[in-house]
Amino acid sequence: MSTVSLEQKKKMHPHKFTLWVAIGSIVMMFAGLTSAFIVKSNQTGWKSVDLPNEFWVSTAVIVLSSLTLQMALSSFKNREMNKYRSLIGITLLLGVAFVVLQWFGFQNLWAQGITFKGSGAGQFLYVIFGLHAIHVVGGIITLIVMFIKAFFGKTKLYSSVPIEVAALYWHFVDALWIYLLVFFLIIGG
Repeated sequence: MSTVSLEQKKKMHPHKFTLWVAIGSIVMMFAGLTSAFIVKSNQTGWKSVDLPNEFWVSTAVIVLSSLTLQMALSSFKNREMNKYRSLIGITLLLGVAFVVLQWFGFQNLWAQGITFKGSGAGQFLYVIFGLHAIHVVGGIITLIVMFIKAFFGKTKLYSSVPIEVAALYWHFVDALWIYLLVFFLIIGG
């Protein structure tokens, strides 16, 4: 292998680099929000929130979706396209199920009278979990594109980079959700 080829293999793909920059920005945003939560939680009149069961079920769903997406990536790399298509479809359905479960969780909170009014964890919960949901929806849109390409696109070049980038993002929103859930259990409870 030539020196140029070895140098190119060592470099990070521009899409991966861009994603890492975006992940850094998202981490900073959520760090700021959770820090603000900690500061505000020490004020008088603060009301804690018990997380609905739907958030626990949605956690299992998003963890499972990360597993199926990792299996899809492996299938793509092994050129097992039928398996890849099935796993991308399952991951997409699990991603949608996560958002639906989150919606039901928020409906549960609303029914308990936890809204934006007043002072307490509920206000932060809506903002923080809502922003996370927006990031998950972005991942779902990516999964829809991947699903469509898996069935209708012509694969001439078996580059796994787009799937690797999507998987990295999806694993990130998964880990972010787990962090937020644990944060609200420990700090918000």
